[in-house]
Amino acid sequence: MSVGSYHKQSAAAGIISLQVSPEDMKGFQDFAKLVPKAVIAAQRRAINKTLRWLRTHVAREVGRQERIAIGAVRQRLKAFPMGSNGQGKLWFGINPIEASRAGRPRQSRSGVSVAGRRYQGAFFKRVYGGSLDIWIRTASKHFDAGDYPDSEVSGGGGHRSGWVSENDSRFPLAKAKISLDDVRPHFEAWTARAHQRLQEVMAQELNYELHKYLRRTA
Repeated sequence: MSVGSYHKQSAAAGIISLQVSPEDMKGFQDFAKLVPKAVIAAQRRAINKTLRWLRTHVAREVGRQERIAIGAVRQRLKAFPMGSNGQGKLWFGINPIEASRAGRPRQSRSGVSVAGRRYQGAFFKRVYGGSLDIWIRTASKHFDAGDYPDSEVSGGGGHRSGWVSENDSRFPLAKAKISLDDVRPHFEAWTARAHQRLQEVMAQELNYELHKYLRRTA
């Protein structure tokens, strides 16, 4: 009875015959019974690893494309590990991001500069006890709505996102922000790359589960 792979030699040649031994075959059969549990474990690790990989690469690409500090972009990316439905998710907040988070703001007499951007007539300060940010009076001749996205004055003289009504709405301020609309077309490419990466990691994790079982039964 053959016990596995073997070789034979003659005067003119050597032949290697590959064959699974009965002991290994039994191991595979027993492993097959554990496949559902092993696959779920491998799937969970593969999805969670791929999420971390995707988060890192998306942050790098967006940071480079939009000239924003990678750390600030990463704060907009939140990974949700695989749940009972077998899915993992990466959430990316793509509403405008505060320009002050793009880099290190520098105040000058003419305005504020940060990460290669210049906001003429703006100032970098803390308004009403909030965080330090880049602001401009909407009455300023340098005010450009394109540099202050997601900021609209309400008809009632109040304030909306990005706006602060100062001194009873007589001097409304706008906060400098950076639009992330340009990243929208990249989601399809990111999804395709992540799926390909998931397949690669899944194969590695399944191989790990198999070898772990075979080592345990050896």
